[in-house]
Amino acid sequence: MSESNGALEAGVRRRYRSIRDSRTVATVLSNPLNVAGAVIVATVTAAAVVGPTVAPYEPASQDLANRLQGPSLAHPFGTDQLGRDVFSRLLYGARLSLGIAVVVTAIRLVLGTTIGLVAGYAGGWVDEFLMRLVDVQLAFPGLILALVIAGVLGPSLRNVMIALAVVGWASYARLVRGSVLSTKEREFVRAAQLMGVSWPRIAVRHLLPNVAGPVVVLATLNVGTVILGTAGLSFIGLGAQPPTPEWGTMLSAGRHHLRDAWWIVNAPGVAIMLTVLGFNLLGDGLRDVLDPKQEANLERST
Repeated sequence: MSESNGALEAGVRRRYRSIRDSRTVATVLSNPLNVAGAVIVATVTAAAVVGPTVAPYEPASQDLANRLQGPSLAHPFGTDQLGRDVFSRLLYGARLSLGIAVVVTAIRLVLGTTIGLVAGYAGGWVDEFLMRLVDVQLAFPGLILALVIAGVLGPSLRNVMIALAVVGWASYARLVRGSVLSTKEREFVRAAQLMGVSWPRIAVRHLLPNVAGPVVVLATLNVGTVILGTAGLSFIGLGAQPPTPEWGTMLSAGRHHLRDAWWIVNAPGVAIMLTVLGFNLLGDGLRDVLDPKQEANLERST
């Protein structure tokens, strides 16, 4: 009898997952903006992965005889003030900009999630102390604080990554702490505590899965924010230094030729705009899919 009940329960679970997955796909595809965001992110990712391999020129290769040439078959996005191919530099810059954004976002996620888990689960003075640190960090505008840190450390991409990672973890900590405070009072967590399960194991097996959805959404949105922040700091000279093919540095170098060579600025500017837009659209789509209310409605309907 117990075996038949187990088989029935397994069948119901498979049916539930099938319905949930089909509705998830339908939710994503029903919104053209979600699809557009996914396509943009996939395109930028592909450019970052294979772009340097297929780039027609080296990013630092100079040809002064062909400087400030407009878009052509030989140079699809034209050349800059030193005769370097803008298209090739854009492809190399995609790997650099996206790579920095992913690394910085990962540091923010790990640091903020860990602090949020500890604060929410431990409570008491530990929670109070960690949340005061979060409040202090959130009291300052993120980009201004990153600007100060990068200015103190000196101009380099490594220092920009440190600055952006330092100022972005608090949002994850606050988000995770709120979810942990509500989740740790549920019966399955109480049962694990009564069984003597260690708190790291409880955090990994029971608490993390319940905060994964919102954290993934925030991380997706953060990638676009970090790309914009990196480009902004490089634009004012605190990030990548010439001749590094970083999008913000390309914008900075081309700002003196807005009238006679508009393509130098337009190419990295449009790339930044589309990339940030793509991650924002993808993040909004993931938020719709991973909304806990939506899952609760599905459970009631099945």
